[in-house]
Amino acid sequence: MTLEDKIENLLRPTIETMGFQFWGCEYLPAGKHSTLRIYIDKDEVGVTVDDCGKVSRQVSAIMDVEDPISNAYMLEVSSPGMDRPLFHPEQYKAYEGQEVQVRTSSPVMGRKRFKGVMSQVSESDIAVEVDGELYEIPFSLIDKANVVPQF
Repeated sequence: MTLEDKIENLLRPTIETMGFQFWGCEYLPAGKHSTLRIYIDKDEVGVTVDDCGKVSRQVSAIMDVEDPISNAYMLEVSSPGMDRPLFHPEQYKAYEGQEVQVRTSSPVMGRKRFKGVMSQVSESDIAVEVDGELYEIPFSLIDKANVVPQF
């Protein structure tokens, strides 16, 4: 279980009880400048700055007691935004047919960065069409994936 998984299991119940959706989290280690970023969402109405503040106070209290991260870090609570990161298969499924940007930990067919239409989502992977070529990318290799906003 990754640190992010542990943090999600720890925080999801509280965040959902507050009326928000736990969208995901990421821990960015950088010594004393490390960051724990928690993404929350709210159906249809979106997330306000006040919402982020309320959740931040609750999350901070839980993290202080449970202490899953031993070193110093900055806590950020944010909405996923228009270029929302994708963390879970059901999130990928919700954005099937849209343009995404994906970075993998290992090369897939010779590349690690992809920007194209996510044409298919299965239980184990996604298919992204880049310049007319289809790449099947296993979830296990995805380091980061974001929806590309359309204006």
